[in-house]
Amino acid sequence: MIGKLNHIAIVVPDLDAASTVYRDLLGAVVSKPVEMPEHGVTTVFVELPNSKIELLLPLGEDSPITKFLGRNPTGGVHHICYEVVDIMLARDRLTAKGARVLGNGIPTLGAHNKPVLFLHPKDFCGTLIELEQA
Repeated sequence: MIGKLNHIAIVVPDLDAASTVYRDLLGAVVSKPVEMPEHGVTTVFVELPNSKIELLLPLGEDSPITKFLGRNPTGGVHHICYEVVDIMLARDRLTAKGARVLGNGIPTLGAHNKPVLFLHPKDFCGTLIELEQA
């Protein structure tokens, strides 16, 4: 069902400092920051030959990642995103097998302007999973 790894998301307390680490220390191509008020984050993508790293900074106190950063003040891995061919079919197959979709189960547009859903970490070895329609 799942396709390739799309990205690994890392919450950071300082987006500029994190971007500098990936760009200057590791030599990666780093995108410009993009505010996504509908998701409560500012995001930067680090391009890799086979995937991406998404750096996330809370955008406001109501951001869904504010609590994560409160528990992990230096940041940390937040979620893993896998591609799926048909997000609705994937959702239906997963829920039929007992997996929980976070929110109302209706995909929203993610950072790549493609439909995304998040799956409950308790159903996936303690890892928050994002599915993105390829």
